[in-house]
Amino acid sequence: MLKELFLKQMLKAKGVPSEQIDQVLLMVQKNPDLFAKIAKEIEQKIKSENKSETQVAMEVMGKYKSELEQLKSQ
Repeated sequence: MLKELFLKQMLKAKGVPSEQIDQVLLMVQKNPDLFAKIAKEIEQKIKSENKSETQVAMEVMGKYKSELEQLKSQ
């Protein structure tokens, strides 16, 4: 619950529309392990590669695109 509140506030601060925030939160609730795996991989790549956080996040999210799309359509 606290994690969801923090995530929601962070997404609002980044300017994400509220309908997309709700969609992201629902996806995280459906498969929290996938998002933990994605976050861990992003963190590891940021430490090991000389790339921006945004660039690494886009690469990792691309890797899990099919799983994310599947969650989105459920």
